[in-house]
Amino acid sequence: MRRKYLVLAGVLCIITVAAGGCKSGEEETVKNIKIGVTLYDQYDIFISEMMTEFTEYAADKEEESGVAINVEIMDASQSQLTQNEQVKSLIDKGCDVICVNLVDRTEPTSITDLAENNHVPIIFFNRELVAEDLERWAELYYVGADASESGTLEGELAADAFKTNSSMDKNGDGICQYVVLEGEAGHQDSIVRTEYSVNTMVEKGVETEKLGYAIANWNRAQAQTKTAAMLTQFDNKIELIIANNDDMALGAIDALKASQIPKEEWPGVVGIDGTDVGLNAVKNGEMLGTVYNDKEGQAQEMLNLAFVIATNGEKDEIPLLNGKYVRTPYHKVTLDNVEEYENKQGTAN
Repeated sequence: MRRKYLVLAGVLCIITVAAGGCKSGEEETVKNIKIGVTLYDQYDIFISEMMTEFTEYAADKEEESGVAINVEIMDASQSQLTQNEQVKSLIDKGCDVICVNLVDRTEPTSITDLAENNHVPIIFFNRELVAEDLERWAELYYVGADASESGTLEGELAADAFKTNSSMDKNGDGICQYVVLEGEAGHQDSIVRTEYSVNTMVEKGVETEKLGYAIANWNRAQAQTKTAAMLTQFDNKIELIIANNDDMALGAIDALKASQIPKEEWPGVVGIDGTDVGLNAVKNGEMLGTVYNDKEGQAQEMLNLAFVIATNGEKDEIPLLNGKYVRTPYHKVTLDNVEEYENKQGTAN
C-alpha cells in the first residue's frame, strides 16, 4: 500500500513511536528505549523515504517486543557543526543509541569523542565514513551499501542499453559520448560511483568518450541547471547522462523536457537509488534504468541493530561484518522489472 513520505519539518522533528523515557536499567527490566537520529539533509528524497521505513519498522518492533520505542529525528541541514551539536543534544536527552547520517564523512571525530565519553553507541548510515575512523571505538557501526557495487550495476545498465539500442549512438561512430552528474566534490560515493560505472562500460565492450561533468550535489534543481548548460555546450552530441543518484537523473530529465530536443532523440539517462519518483521515470521510459538502493533493508537492519544495542541484547542475530558493518545489496532496475520494485515500496513488516 502506498504511504505518504515522512515529512521532516523545522529544525527538529520528533517522531514518537511510543511514549518512552531515557536510558534503561538492566536487560530484564527494559521497558522503553530512545533512539536518536540526525540527518545530513531532510530534503534528500532517499533519506526521507528511508526514515519513513525506519519509523514504521520501529512501530512494528514495538508491537512485536513489547518495548516502547521513542525515535527523535533531527535535520542537520548540511552543516557538520550543527550535526555535532545535535548529537550532543541527543546524548543529553538520554538516547540509548544514536544513528548518524554524516554531513561530512571525513569529520566524525567530534561525534565519536562525544559518544565514547558518554558511552552512547553510534550507528552511522548511508554516508560511509573512512574505515579507520570506524575503528576508533568498539561501539561504532555502519549500515549501508557498497558504493562500488552501485557504480558497477549502473555501468552494466548503460552498457547493455548502448549495445542493444542503436539509436543511442547518434553519430554512428560506435563510441558512447557521455556526461556525468556528480553528487559532491570529493565525496567517496560520487567518486566511486562515477569511476565504477564508466570502467564497467569499458569492461562490457563499450568504447566511451567523456564530454564533460558537473557537480550537482545530489540535487534535482541543480542537476537541471547543469544539464541545460551542457546540452547547450555540447549541441546535441550527448548520448548518455550518468547520474550519481536518481534526483540528479530526474533533474537531467527536467532539462531535456524543457529543451527543444525531441524525446526520441534524448540521450539515455541512468541513476542510482530507486526512489519512488526514479522508479516512475523508469516505468514511463524517461530513464533507461536505476540501481535500487535497498532503503527498506537498510532501515530494518539499522532498527534491529539499534534495538539490540539499546536493550543489551545479543548481536549474533545481526549480520555484522567484522563486527562493524551491515551491508545491503543493490539491484538493477529496468522497464522489464520495475513493477517488482514499485511493489516493494512500503512493505515494512
